[in-house]
Amino acid sequence: MPGKFYRYRFTEGEKVKLKKKHPCGSDTWEILSVGSEIKIKCQGCSHITIMRREAMEKAVTSIVTDQSL
Repeated sequence: MPGKFYRYRFTEGEKVKLKKKHPCGSDTWEILSVGSEIKIKCQGCSHITIMRREAMEKAVTSIVTDQSL
């Protein structure tokens, strides 16, 4: 869509931290697929969920790198 700017460029395989913790206690998620909706997997309990891109951009606090683990 022209004129649409995204805050983050999500790529498959990278890990992100979200504002709210999952009920299992983990706040780190792995991105499985990217599109208008983003499929993510919890790193604590392996639960998979789908979020709209707009909601995901609001929920992400940081992108996790190997050095910050």
